[in-house]
Amino acid sequence: MNRQDFIKTTTAAAFGFQFIPRRVLGDGVSTPPSRKIHLAAIGCGGQAAGDLSNMADENIVALCDVDERRAAGMFNKYPQAKRFTDFRVMLEEMGDKIDAVLVGTPDHTHAVAAMAAMKHGKHVFCEKPLAHTVAEARAMRKEANDRKLITQMGNQGHSSETIRLFREWIEDGAIGKVSEIHCGCDAFKDVYCQVGNLAKVRGERPDVPKELAWDLWLGPTKERPYNPAYLPFNWRGWSQFGGGCIGDWVCHVVDPSFWALDLDMPTSILAETEGYDPDKDFDTYPAGTKITYEFPAKGQRGPVKMIWFDGKCSIPRPAELPEGKNVVGTGAVVIGDKGKIMHGSHGAGEVRLIPEAAMQAYKRPDKSLPRVKAGHYRDWLDAIREGRQASSPFDYGARLSEVGLLGIVAIRMSGQKLIYDEKAMRFTNNEGANKFLSPQFRNGWSL
Repeated sequence: MNRQDFIKTTTAAAFGFQFIPRRVLGDGVSTPPSRKIHLAAIGCGGQAAGDLSNMADENIVALCDVDERRAAGMFNKYPQAKRFTDFRVMLEEMGDKIDAVLVGTPDHTHAVAAMAAMKHGKHVFCEKPLAHTVAEARAMRKEANDRKLITQMGNQGHSSETIRLFREWIEDGAIGKVSEIHCGCDAFKDVYCQVGNLAKVRGERPDVPKELAWDLWLGPTKERPYNPAYLPFNWRGWSQFGGGCIGDWVCHVVDPSFWALDLDMPTSILAETEGYDPDKDFDTYPAGTKITYEFPAKGQRGPVKMIWFDGKCSIPRPAELPEGKNVVGTGAVVIGDKGKIMHGSHGAGEVRLIPEAAMQAYKRPDKSLPRVKAGHYRDWLDAIREGRQASSPFDYGARLSEVGLLGIVAIRMSGQKLIYDEKAMRFTNNEGANKFLSPQFRNGWSL
């Protein structure tokens, strides 16, 4: 069986894994018959380095990064892997030697990198949020489904035990019918609000470090001068590159409720902001945000209101908490007609009924949901080997990401309630907001 036949075989659930015959890769590295996957990484520093370390048992055959400084650790750890600066070149040169691709770049290049890999027939693990615009997320979902690829988004908590407990408790009626969710994040406030650095980046023109391919770092977005205020971490607070706090955390914090309640798409979104002028501060995000989503009734549940808080806007303290017990800073309070559940981030960490007396009195239901035994990363890799889908595929991750991406559009329309037609992918009452649902790529770039 050659490499391409192997890839095609593992996309069909009806077929199990077949051993890979011995072959010699481009660097002369021989791999014995094994179940190891030939893996490439687009992005090698920061979060991507952590992701890659969790896949270290596979055959790391190619590494791509636009910043040699950030990639140095992984470059040194995997000297046998062929190195690239441009992922498009990597996929063209190494396509028949790669089974799967990790995408761990800044948000604005998630879609172009993942789509390129999928168009080469590669299974993909992409960090959250799946994309930088709604149209990109939908394109990624369609591509993965059409090609029957094994995909996984980097919302690691979706493979946890606690998210399954949360869903089982909701389905068991532990807090009755859920009507409202208060959720948010209070982390990295100075990262997500870069308003104070606007004058600096508009006035400075520092030299680009020789180790950084700045034009490739920009990727499909419009050209702008290099500034160290953007990277390696603070790009999250600049709207051209990242999604602010909600873009960075919605896939961790909202994931439990989105899954357990099958929220799908909201019908309206309203953002209220602090310390922010949508016109003047467009390149950045607010110092504080409160975003109200309205989800319609579905199945056996009624309508649900979800309110997101970040920065200077905090999750309200539930009356059920005893004195001295703080409300969760990053996480959610889920409100039902018979009680409340409070949990943290990454798969409903530390999930509890409140008050504690309610938790102690609650008789937990039997476990009814399948567990992910090997963790989020191994789940994806084993899914490729076994010809099944992973726990958080793009079909799910794209919809979860879309909730956050809609919130970002609402921030840009601060104070205006947006009515959303998800089937048409447009706002019916605000034509100006619709332009933010799709990317505006510069020449030479496309999905």
